[in-house]
Amino acid sequence: MSAVATVVPRRTALSDFTGTGHLIWFMLRRDRIRIAVWTVLIALLYLASLAPGGEYSVLDDDPEARAARAVTLGSPAMIAMAGPGYGLDNYTTGVAAANELILWVTISLAVMTILQVVRHTRAEEESGRSELMRAGVLGRHAPSIAVIVEVFLTNVLVATASTLALVGVGLDPVDSAVMSFGIALAALVYGAVALVTSQVSESSGGALGMAFGVLGVTYVARVIGDIQEPLGSPLSWLSPIAWVHQTRVFVDTRIWPLGIAVVVAFVLLVVAAILGSHRDFGAGMVQVRRGRADASPMLSGPVALAWVRQRAGLMWTTLGLAAMWFATGSILNEVPNMVEAMGDNPLYEELLEGSGDQLVRTFAAFIGAYSAFGAAAYGIIMTLRAKAEEDATRAALVLAKPVARLRWLLSGTLVATVGSLVVLFSGIWAMALGAYVVGLDSISFADFTGLALAYVPAVLVLLGFTLALYAWVPRASGAAWALFGWMFVVLILADMLDLPDWLRGLSPYWWVENTLVDTMPASHTLGLLGVAVALLLAALVGFRRRDIHG
Repeated sequence: MSAVATVVPRRTALSDFTGTGHLIWFMLRRDRIRIAVWTVLIALLYLASLAPGGEYSVLDDDPEARAARAVTLGSPAMIAMAGPGYGLDNYTTGVAAANELILWVTISLAVMTILQVVRHTRAEEESGRSELMRAGVLGRHAPSIAVIVEVFLTNVLVATASTLALVGVGLDPVDSAVMSFGIALAALVYGAVALVTSQVSESSGGALGMAFGVLGVTYVARVIGDIQEPLGSPLSWLSPIAWVHQTRVFVDTRIWPLGIAVVVAFVLLVVAAILGSHRDFGAGMVQVRRGRADASPMLSGPVALAWVRQRAGLMWTTLGLAAMWFATGSILNEVPNMVEAMGDNPLYEELLEGSGDQLVRTFAAFIGAYSAFGAAAYGIIMTLRAKAEEDATRAALVLAKPVARLRWLLSGTLVATVGSLVVLFSGIWAMALGAYVVGLDSISFADFTGLALAYVPAVLVLLGFTLALYAWVPRASGAAWALFGWMFVVLILADMLDLPDWLRGLSPYWWVENTLVDTMPASHTLGLLGVAVALLLAALVGFRRRDIHG
C-alpha cells in the first residue's frame, strides 16, 4: 500500500481575511431594510426641522425669536440636551441645526451602529453560525473586517442623505457635509467600541450592554465637560459626541477634531484585532466564572437558563443608561431659568403654559419618555433572543427534553419583560436621584415612580407585538424595530409633520399621559394592558401552531 500525502495549505496573513468580500455583500443584503429605514428617518428629521415652516426656519426671519432661543441654549439644562453653544450671537438656522441636532442624531446613529456590529460578530458566534462558516473558507478576521466595512458604508450612506437634506433646505454644502460626515465618524467610533466589547464578552447581551455603557458614560462626560467651561472643557474631549460639536460648523468650521475620531477608531480596531487573535473561538477575553458543581434547584429550568443568558446585558445596559439619565436629572433645576429667558417668545407658547414648576415637570416627563425608549429597545433585543435560539437549533434541543414549548417561550419572555422594567425604573429613578443631588425637591420620588408605572403598559404592548411577530412570522420579527422607529417619529416629529391622531395612536407611547402634570386616564391604562394581553395570547397560539426549526 502506498501512503497518500495530504497537502495542508500554508496559513498566511491574508488567509485571515478570506471571504471578506462575500461576507460584506451578505451583511448589506441582510440589513438592507434596516439601513433604508434609518437613512430615511434621519433625513426626514432634518427636513421636518429645517424646511420652510419647520421649527427652525423662523429663526432667520425673526431676530427676537433667534435671540431668545440663543439665550436658552446658554443655560446648563440646554447645554446638556443640545451642545456647548457655538454661534449663539448669530443664531441662524444652520447654527441651530448644529447645536440642537448633532447630539441626538449622533446617539441614534451610534445605537444603530452598535446593534449592527454586535449582531454580525458576537451574536453570530454565539449562535454557532459563524463556526459553520469558518469551517469552510472564511478567515478568522473576516467577520470583523466585513462588519466594519458594512457600518462604514451604512454611515456614509446616511451622511450623504443627511448632507443632501441639509443642502436641500438651503444650508451651506461644505458645512453640511462636515456636520453629516462628522456624525458618521463619531458613530463609527462607537461601532469600533462594540467590536472590542464583542471580543471581551462571551455573550451578545454583555457586548451590547458594555457598548451602550460606553455611550452613556461618554454622554455624561460631554455634559459635565460642556457645563464646566464655556464651549467645552478638557473633560468634553473624552467624548466622540464632543468631537463633532468642536468642528463648529456654520460658525467657524474646522475639520481637525474629526481626526481624533479617525485615530481612535483605528486604535480600537487594532485592539479588537489583537483581542480576537488571542482568544478562543466562542469565548470572550473575560472568562465566565465557573459555577458550583452542585447548583441550587432554583437555577434549574428554562427561567434560570434565560436569566443566565440575559443577566450580563441587563447589568451593563442598566448601568450605562442610568448614568446618562442621572446626568440629565442633575440639570432639571435649571429649567426655570430657561422659562425666564424665553419671555414671550411665541415659539414656546405651549411650553410656557403654567408655572415654572410645571415646565420642569414637562421637561422631566420628556426625559422619562427617552428612558422608556431605552427599556423598549432592551426588551425587543432580549425578546428576539428566542429567534436566535431557534435559528441556532438550541431551542429544538431544549424542547426535546420534557419542557413544554409554551413554558420555554414564556420563560424567556418573562425574564426579558422584567429586565425591560428594570431598565425603565432604574433610568427614571436615576434621573430623580440626579435632580435631588442638585436640590430639586418639587417632584417627589412617588411622582417619578408614577411616571415609570405609566409607561409599563405601553412597554408591555411593544414586547407583546415583538413576541407575536416571532411566534407567527419569525422572518418578519424585525418589524418590531419599525414600530419602535415610528414611536420615535411620533415623539419627536408628530407636531412638526402635523400627523393625524389615528397615526399617532399607532405608537403605544402616545397613549401615555404626563403623570407629573396630569392623571393617566384609566381607559388608557386598561386599553394598553388589554392590547398587551391580546398580543401575548396571539403569540401563544401562533407558537403552538407552527413548526420549530431543529
